[in-house]
Amino acid sequence: MKRTAVKVLHTLGALNPGGVETWLRQIVKHMEAGRIEFTFCTFGSQPGIYDDEVERLGVRIIRCPKTSNLLSFRKHFRRILREGRYHAIHSHVHLFSGLILRWANAEGVPIRIAHSHTTRDDRPDTVPRRRYCGLMKSWIQSYATHGLATSEDAAAALFGKEWQSDKRFRVLHFGIDLLPFREPAVKEDIRREFGLPQGAPIVGNVASFVPRKNHRFILKIAAESMRQRPDLHFLLVGDGQLREETEAEARSKGLSSNIHFVGLRADVPRLMRGAMDAFIFPSLWEGLPLALLEAQAAGLPCVFSDSITREIEILPGQMIRMSLSRNADDWAAVTLAALQQDRIESHDALEGFTGTDFCLQRNGSVLLELYTGNYA
Repeated sequence: MKRTAVKVLHTLGALNPGGVETWLRQIVKHMEAGRIEFTFCTFGSQPGIYDDEVERLGVRIIRCPKTSNLLSFRKHFRRILREGRYHAIHSHVHLFSGLILRWANAEGVPIRIAHSHTTRDDRPDTVPRRRYCGLMKSWIQSYATHGLATSEDAAAALFGKEWQSDKRFRVLHFGIDLLPFREPAVKEDIRREFGLPQGAPIVGNVASFVPRKNHRFILKIAAESMRQRPDLHFLLVGDGQLREETEAEARSKGLSSNIHFVGLRADVPRLMRGAMDAFIFPSLWEGLPLALLEAQAAGLPCVFSDSITREIEILPGQMIRMSLSRNADDWAAVTLAALQQDRIESHDALEGFTGTDFCLQRNGSVLLELYTGNYA
C-alpha cells in the first residue's frame, strides 16, 4: 500500500538568501522523497530569490502578504490552512508564531511547531511592544505542540527561561549542506568575476543589511584596517534596508574602491572558499548564525562578537571572539592578525562537522520524526 505524504506548511517572510531560508532550501533538497509534501507560505510583499529553485524542487509557494489589516490577513491565512488540510505547520516568524499557531489550532492542524531563530528582534522596547511579546509568548505556550530553537539562548527568548523543563521544546542547531564546500572553487576565476585583485587579502561578511548585523561598525573596522594595509579589500554579501545607506557611507569615507557590495548570492560557499581569506561578524545579537557555520566549513579564520553563543564554535582554533565594547582599532588589529593565520584545509574543516548535529542529515532526521509523529 502506497504511503501518503505528510503535508507540512512552513510560514516565513520571503525566500531570499538568509540563514533560515538557506537552511529550509537545503532541508527540502535532502528530505526523503515522497515522505513530506512541503508548502511554503510567505508573508513578504515581493517574490523571493529562492522561489523558482524551491518550486523546481517540488515545493508549492503560497504568497499571503502581511498587511496592517489583520482581519483580512487572518481570513486569507485561515483559508490557506482550511484548504490545505495540513498535518503540520512549522512557523519561523518568531513572536508572530503565537498568532499563527492559534489560528492553526482553530483550523485543526494537529502538529504545530514554533521555531526560534534569534534571541530578540529589531523592534523598540515600548510598553505596547512588551504587551504584544507577552501575549504572543503565552499563545505559543498554549498552542505549540513542539518548539525548536537554533540555540539555547534562542530557546529562552521565545519559550521562557524554564524551557528545558518542558518536553515540547528542544534545541535543533542549524545544519549545513557540506557538498558545496567539496566542489571546486577556482580562486582566480572568482576574484576576476568580482573585480577583486588576485593577490590582495580579502575579508568577508555575509549578512542582511539590518541594524543588528552592525555594518556601520564593519565600515569603521575596514577604515582602520585599510589605513594599516591599503591593499586590503572587504567583500560584503547580502541586501536589506540599510544597504544603500551603508554604501553611501562607504563612499563618503573614501572606502568604496576597496569595499565590494555584491548583494544577495546563492553561492556563498563558493565565495567563501574562492574569494575570502578571513571572515568578520560583529553582530549585536543572533540565534545561531548560519554564515558563521559556513565560514568555518570553508576553513576561514573568523573574528566575531561575543554576543553570539559559544554553541557556534565547531572549529575553535579558527574562532576569535571579540567584545563589542572594544573599539574599531582593536577589531582591526585582530582582523589583520587573522589574515596571517592559516586557513584549515577543506577536508579537515569538513571532518570537524562530521557526526555533529550541525550536519543537514541530522536536521532532516529530527524534522522527519516530528512531522511524521502520528503519520508514520
